Order: sequence, then C-alpha cells, then structure tokens
Amino acid sequence: MLIVRPEFLGKESTGGKSPTLYATDRNSYVIQGWIVTDFQILASVDVPDDETLVEITAKLMTHLAKDGLLGRITRFTHPIVHVKPNGNLIVQGARVTDAEALAQMDIPDHETCVEVSKASMVSLLSEGSAWN
Repeated sequence: MLIVRPEFLGKESTGGKSPTLYATDRNSYVIQGWIVTDFQILASVDVPDDETLVEITAKLMTHLAKDGLLGRITRFTHPIVHVKPNGNLIVQGARVTDAEALAQMDIPDHETCVEVSKASMVSLLSEGSAWN
C-alpha cells in the first residue's frame, strides 16, 4: 500500500511506549501502536493476512481533533475490535508495508502500524465540539 505523505497528528509516550497517529493523503489514518501478543485477543478476532492489530491508549484518539474530527467515541466497533480492562483499545487495520512511509516514522521493534479509513473513524464518534 502506498502512503505518500503521513502527517503527524500526535503521540502518547510513556516509558518507551509511543503510540502515534498520522493522517494520510489517502483519506485515512495510520495508527502506530504496540504489537498485540495476547493469545485470547488474537484468538477472538479474525485477522486477514494483509491486516494486523495494534494496541493503543484511548487518549491517542484525542489527536483526531487536529484533523477536524470532534466528538467522543460512542461505538466500539470495527476498526476497534477490543477494549482492554485498562481502557486501551485494540485496533484492526491494513498492515502498513510502504517502505517510504515507514521510513518517515520512528517505529520500535515492539510496535507496528495499521491504516484505517477516515470514514471508519468518523463512524465511531458522536457529534460534539470537544473530545471526551
């Protein structure tokens, strides 16, 4: 998949953990998060070969506002496929393989990226003027 210009929207860093959100020129978002290794989660989700899962903090989604998406998550449906007890979100999306785009991002070995459509993210949000 070719992503010409990932635009940095925001990052939530804590102790070497750095989920990051990017907007793309393909009317989508690249979500960088922790590689999901929890067997129970992996067994409960059907993940096609060209897709993968990432774990992110829910707070990362506040950076959607920088791309004009305001509101709060009121639906926990695809691309969010699981909510962990600690509030972290498991997001499913197309595996990012574009070497040029990946070279523009700082991705530690314990993280990976998925691409999700802007429309799918909009469908998760309630209307509103602020992120909650």
